[in-house]
Amino acid sequence: MPLPKSDGLKIVQIDVKDVRFPTSLGGHGSDALHTDPNYSCAYVTTTTANGKQGYGLTFTCGRGTEIVVLTVRAMKKFILGRNAADIFSDFAGFWRTITNDSQMRWLGPEKGVVHLAVAAILNSLWDLWARLENKPLWKLLVDMSPEELVSTIDFRYITDVITKEEAIQILKDKQTGKDSRIKELIEQGYPAYTTQVGWLGYSDELVKQLCEKYLSLGFEHFKVKVGLNFEDDYRRCSLVRKYIGDDKFLMVDANQAWSVDEAIEWMKKLAPLKPMWIEEPTSPDDVLGHAAIARALKPYGIGVATGEMCANRVMFKQFLQSGGMQYCQIDSARIGGINEILSVYLMAEKFKVNVCPHAGGVGLCEMVQHLQYWDYACVSTRMRGRLLEYVDQQHEHFYEPCVVRRARYMAPEAPGYSTRFLPETLDKFSYPNGTEWQRMFKEGIFPSPDEAELVNI
Repeated sequence: MPLPKSDGLKIVQIDVKDVRFPTSLGGHGSDALHTDPNYSCAYVTTTTANGKQGYGLTFTCGRGTEIVVLTVRAMKKFILGRNAADIFSDFAGFWRTITNDSQMRWLGPEKGVVHLAVAAILNSLWDLWARLENKPLWKLLVDMSPEELVSTIDFRYITDVITKEEAIQILKDKQTGKDSRIKELIEQGYPAYTTQVGWLGYSDELVKQLCEKYLSLGFEHFKVKVGLNFEDDYRRCSLVRKYIGDDKFLMVDANQAWSVDEAIEWMKKLAPLKPMWIEEPTSPDDVLGHAAIARALKPYGIGVATGEMCANRVMFKQFLQSGGMQYCQIDSARIGGINEILSVYLMAEKFKVNVCPHAGGVGLCEMVQHLQYWDYACVSTRMRGRLLEYVDQQHEHFYEPCVVRRARYMAPEAPGYSTRFLPETLDKFSYPNGTEWQRMFKEGIFPSPDEAELVNI
């Protein structure tokens, strides 16, 4: 049921902060192309006239977050003064408004910094909606009728693959057994894999310790970063395979490091270690390149996973059509919010491609758990071959951090999208004036930002 319209739901304020964590100091998050990331986000708080708030974010790696912040501020005019109830009653229409302004769309359209800003704003609005309904986000989605849920999606550019009517029918066809699947999720959780053992900047001894730790926690799927040096990759992957044993699953992630031919040859040589997938083997925009890699590696039993940096539903459509992905990795902060993500899940279901979301980062684990819960309850109705990435970082900064027990994400219970920062986190890590950043600048751990980074609007 739509929210009753009330003057109290008029949106009166949108605040955005640049929040950064110094993860580069420990090599956390390091891969072949992102060698020194400081995990960060543009953090949006949307406030209504009656004081209700929604919290959303989009993940970044440090430098450049200020550009996303400026873009969010430039988009305030599309939201301020709007009634939240009106937005939610025509969410697809609002989505098109904010993503297709006749002038700002030139900066995208529907990709890049503009779309990252859109994601942060829309994530805050979905969080607000769930809080107004007093439900965790996954339950808000699960409780919607097929017609209500599909009404939030803009189907422009994807009707050659899936129409609104087909999407509604998919959801109607999966109603049987929904209650039992929800019960299963609440009681047993959702299976996870870990990337924590495999950052490129970690020592061999730390990798060993982490493999032992995550095996003891019940994990069976382990991902390793590769792509800079083959001999080093083979040695590191061999170590992980040795530590986890032949009965566990190994995945590798090149983070776009290779050309198409290079990816094929590199992975053929890693094939004896039995990797389950190669993630982002080449440019995230090279649909046909991914398809060629997938065809070449199929005889070796290696699938292609991608989507972490896939810009929008149109790109996902082409990856699915071409056979360029065997594992669809939506990112909760890369494409245009939940509205667009829902369309990708529905297309993936039509092509019978497993969705295994990208997580880690700041708040990504917190968000994608909600999406995958909805998917199992209402869309795919299966867990086999589907996993949720888990990285044990930055969860302590949220009011409602994700909870993982015995390698399974447990059901979020609190209202919202699990994206609200603790006030002390904002005090410490807002950039550049947070107390921790000021301390690190003073001690010379990081250089103070130059004038360009402090530009305001």
